[in-house]
Amino acid sequence: MKALKQLILAMVIILGNILISCEKDPETGTIKDVDGNVYKTVRIAGHWWMAENLKVTKFNDDQSIPNVNDNTQWSSLTTAAYSWYNNDEPGYKNTYGALYNWYAVSSGRVCPIGWHVPNNSEWISLTNSLGGETVAGGKLKETGTIHWETPNTGASNTTWFTALPGGYRGISGSFINILQYGYWWSSTEFNENDALRQSIGYNVTDFSKTNDPKNFGFSVRCMRD
Repeated sequence: MKALKQLILAMVIILGNILISCEKDPETGTIKDVDGNVYKTVRIAGHWWMAENLKVTKFNDDQSIPNVNDNTQWSSLTTAAYSWYNNDEPGYKNTYGALYNWYAVSSGRVCPIGWHVPNNSEWISLTNSLGGETVAGGKLKETGTIHWETPNTGASNTTWFTALPGGYRGISGSFINILQYGYWWSSTEFNENDALRQSIGYNVTDFSKTNDPKNFGFSVRCMRD
């Protein structure tokens, strides 16, 4: 009887430790870019991700990335560039980061050394680890409606990824969907004109993939090599 009680007690302790482990906050850290910006990072399914949108203005070799404000110039670019939403650095930089075209992404130098823009397979792996495309967005989104438009459907941010709706800059140079949608480049090319990207909306829990022109401006999240 004594041995049975000891066995039951041991099982209770093991079960308690498992429950505590499941409820433990994600592992976090920080990373600094070449401009000196410090970003929160989080480990999700064994991989380290930035928990904030990139806002660097230089490549990791200290070469400047052109900041293009003019709409006509933006629409015709086939080289690297970035902008702030509405060309308003004070209003958007710290919260939403910058919007980069894919030519900046494809340089392989936009993230801090030792980090990279995730490719399509890495985005898919993240999505699958969170239960699939139809639910992953809710687990990635920041909760509440300070930065997201209501209703911010299903947002739980259980991953601490803290996805934010930085909107995008279109092919005409116009700025669209701040507070409603977040878009993040993949490093994977779709065809000569387009590349793949991910998105999350304020009224869905989906984390969906599609292709868009390379001279669109989207947010960037970096992943550790």
